[in-house]
Amino acid sequence: MELLTRTIQFPETLDDMAITQFHEQADDAVQSDAAVVLVDFEKVEFMSSPALMALVIAFKRSREADKPMLLKSINEQIKMLLELTGMDKVFEIMESPVEESEQVLVKQ
Repeated sequence: MELLTRTIQFPETLDDMAITQFHEQADDAVQSDAAVVLVDFEKVEFMSSPALMALVIAFKRSREADKPMLLKSINEQIKMLLELTGMDKVFEIMESPVEESEQVLVKQ
């Protein structure tokens, strides 16, 4: 059984316009028929405090809609930031692309 997922790309740089666009994409994903929201960090090299806040807000909205949010393709800098802030305990982080389908199925 496959679950419908919705993947959104986390912006490389997070200015005011990018934050607004990210929130719109996250809201669309949460309101869609998708059972799971994936946030892809493939193009992101650095995460600032405002970027982390934008992610936390999106996570809260996802949780309110009872839809798991998974983070994928995070680099070591982002992983370290999440660990230092304790957010690695809050977010579900996919360690490798191979795990993607397995984790999405298991998390439901």
